[in-house]
Amino acid sequence: MLRQILTDMFISPELLAELSEEQKQVLFIKMREEQVRRWKDREARLEKEDATLTKPKKASVKSVQWLAGMDSDVWVWVMGDHPADQSYEQICDDIIAQRAACQAQREAEELRVKKEAELVKRFSSVLMDSELQLWKEEVERQEVERQEVERQEVERRAAAQEQSQQEKREAEERRRAEEEVRRVEQKRKQEIYMDLREVREERDDQHWQDSLRKSKAADLRRRSIAKQTRDDHRRQSVKALERGRVAAVTKAFGGDRPALPPKPKPRNLTVTSDTLNPKQGVRRTLSTSSREHIIRWFQEEQLPYRAGFQKDQSRIASWFHGIISRQEAEDLLSEGEPGHFLVRVSERILGYVLSYRCKEEFKHFLVDATEGCYMLLGHQIRFTSLAELVEFHEGEPITMSGGEQLLQPCGQRPSGVDYADLFTLKPCKGHVPIV
Repeated sequence: MLRQILTDMFISPELLAELSEEQKQVLFIKMREEQVRRWKDREARLEKEDATLTKPKKASVKSVQWLAGMDSDVWVWVMGDHPADQSYEQICDDIIAQRAACQAQREAEELRVKKEAELVKRFSSVLMDSELQLWKEEVERQEVERQEVERQEVERRAAAQEQSQQEKREAEERRRAEEEVRRVEQKRKQEIYMDLREVREERDDQHWQDSLRKSKAADLRRRSIAKQTRDDHRRQSVKALERGRVAAVTKAFGGDRPALPPKPKPRNLTVTSDTLNPKQGVRRTLSTSSREHIIRWFQEEQLPYRAGFQKDQSRIASWFHGIISRQEAEDLLSEGEPGHFLVRVSERILGYVLSYRCKEEFKHFLVDATEGCYMLLGHQIRFTSLAELVEFHEGEPITMSGGEQLLQPCGQRPSGVDYADLFTLKPCKGHVPIV
């Protein structure tokens, strides 16, 4: 279906209405890539045609000379080969240590400025009081007689001694403050270094987990593709064997009986005397509004492949629903929690729709059922049955951006099932029961 859309560069409005927003974006990107590819092919063809007509260009006089080594060959230096080169881990540790040292130094400088302001504020008031006392004493000494000179000299010496002691105490406080700033700087440097190292280790561990998950998903895709190839080969072999047997019986009895379907249907169903061939039945179109055409398509092309059944084909899957509208699907899903899902037969096209309930909205993904396989429109993984598609997306999200993971299937209402008309054929002229 996607290949046909890219070939025609056109999509019908009915099919476009069935697509979700993610699938519309994927389809737009695919169509845009196809336009760019066609444009590049056209430009390359025109350049090739012009090359045969253009004149050869003159040789350029510019040249490039390479630096030669001791062996007269081009000198090449590979980082990491020299004994003095550091490893990646050492370079990262040096960068982290340098960043931690710079940040700790800035914080220590701020703390040093703060301590300096406190010390200046603390000792400036003491010095001002001492100078005021000396000034008063000087005024009084000028006013008193010469006999007071010795007493004033003693007081001046006492004040000088007190100031010296004060300066010593200030120097001691400064030394202690500097040691405290240095200790806080070393501690902060170690803390920043450990924090940056833990951040880098967590980022490396997350990258390894993402790589492992992508590797497991790729391995699962390869196994799915290999299984699909084996099943297709086995199905084609069985079809060829059945056709050979029917042709031999027809030739022996001289009749014109048609070929049997690839897998037997339930005993309560009947088939027409015409050959169950998709090319001779309902014409495959992208959209149709006839419910009878959709039922006939399901019974002739999908039922032989046990579409809608569980993986062991023992009974119909709980997540399978009949031809219901988008609103009916959303009404069923609204009764459950986020993560509920169902697979319904589309009422507009020949295909299926996977309806999913998110936390705040409902999403609908179109399932392409052409070419004997099943895959979400815009995806590259193909499955041999709907059960395999559902089982795969129970472990892997449908889209990486939305994270839609199938958690709980949405079953039928207690009043009755909605897929009864898909598994029941009305007998008519020319129909024969399957025995």
